Amino acid sequence: MASVRHLWRLFVIGLTLARYDALFPLAWLPQTRVVARLAKLFAGLTRVPAARDKRDGERLALALTALGPSFIKLGQALSTRSDIVGTAMAEDLSALQDRLPPFDGALARAAIEESLEEPVDSLFASFEDEPVAAASIAQVHFATITPTEEDRPAQPVAVKVLRPGAEAALTRDLALFRWLAGLAERHPALQRLKPVEVVETFAESVRLEMDLRMEAAAASELRENFADDPLFRVPAVDWRRTGQRVLTTERIGGIPAHDAAALQAAGFDLEEVVGRAASVFFRQVFEHGFFHADMHPGNLFIGEDGALLVVDFGIMGRLDRATRNYLADMLLGFLQADYRRVAAVHFRAGYIPADKSADTFTQALRSVAEPILGRPAAEISIARLLAQLFQITKQFEMETQPQLLLLQKTMLLAEGVGRQLAPNTNMWLLAEPLIRAWMRENRGPEAQLAHAARDGLETLARLPKAVRAFEDVSSNLGRAVTTLENGRSGAPILWPLAVLALAGAIALVTLV
Repeated sequence: MASVRHLWRLFVIGLTLARYDALFPLAWLPQTRVVARLAKLFAGLTRVPAARDKRDGERLALALTALGPSFIKLGQALSTRSDIVGTAMAEDLSALQDRLPPFDGALARAAIEESLEEPVDSLFASFEDEPVAAASIAQVHFATITPTEEDRPAQPVAVKVLRPGAEAALTRDLALFRWLAGLAERHPALQRLKPVEVVETFAESVRLEMDLRMEAAAASELRENFADDPLFRVPAVDWRRTGQRVLTTERIGGIPAHDAAALQAAGFDLEEVVGRAASVFFRQVFEHGFFHADMHPGNLFIGEDGALLVVDFGIMGRLDRATRNYLADMLLGFLQADYRRVAAVHFRAGYIPADKSADTFTQALRSVAEPILGRPAAEISIARLLAQLFQITKQFEMETQPQLLLLQKTMLLAEGVGRQLAPNTNMWLLAEPLIRAWMRENRGPEAQLAHAARDGLETLARLPKAVRAFEDVSSNLGRAVTTLENGRSGAPILWPLAVLALAGAIALVTLV
């Protein structure tokens, strides 16, 4: 019965894809090609003129927008997977902005009262029913709250509210995506793309986005990371007025970062703005390993004092120390055209199997980097370079690195904003001195010694617990061996237990 329901839903989706001449995703699976042909037949004369003369990725982006929130989110997720959809389509899908018609302000009030268990009028001094922004899963209203000090004016805030029924719609569509992924997993040519794993990663991402407390925590962490930087500001979270379906933050205002004309009219040096953006992005990625991963133009503003102001923290990325080291080594290697160094970084990190040829991999790196790095400085795209890198590493059995795919998509968005502001400036070249300085501080001999000392202290801290566990295992092993020597009837069963206990003891010592 579920399969019949999914097939009908798939046919309805196919009709929308056909209207935008974007049926090609259904042609990827033998099981859905019949649905694609039927949808194309029934779509008839209802094709959308705006989709004509556009690239495949642009037509697909239009169709996904028409299909609604779940599909917009799916398209945004696929924009990070150039290894699946290809570089050109990933770039087109990265332009997906989940702007949708707003829902009624009365529904927003009801959602706030249900989530926070207080009347809106007691939570806010004023609340604007007309939203200022509406996205795929939520919309934002402006409001004010009464200050604690009597002589201060009401404090302006922004209130984000989940769409009614958003969770149910996403649950329904995720069931369809899982069903399709299961079909794709049976196809030998698609197994290497791990479609089921891709969908589950997407589902986890959406689950986090549907809990606005998680977004509040992300905003709070990013704000804390930049507490010492007055030129990068993250709005403070109002935790009293925040719940699973409601997020309240201080309201920030400024000029949209992509509005070059308005910024110039306000007297800003656009190259300086791009340089500041590069510095902030660099600090997020390398210094903190925690970065805003949805840096489309609607989420970034420039304040009166030139500070970068950022909003919307539903999609964040994390990089551990080892990945940051790899990334810094790789980017510097590419910027210096030292492809052998880049190859060595991949082998040292274990991303490329040791039995692969380093010389052949170095040659492959040169083949993708030279056409990109050989262009004028302003046209060099590090995001495109990473996308090409992920494409060629398939040939060398490199495992997919989801955190790097998300970073590549974020770089693509950042590059787009940078080029709109200062077409002759390359933000990554501006960041090169910062990367060098970071490497001296974090990869030099003194830094390596400090890391080793810290790791050693962490190991020592775990040692007493491991010793106690070892003693317990050894004691159990001794009793088991004694039982075996006495020739009891349980011996055939206890021999495997003794072996397992010995293996556990060895593992404990190894882990310490």
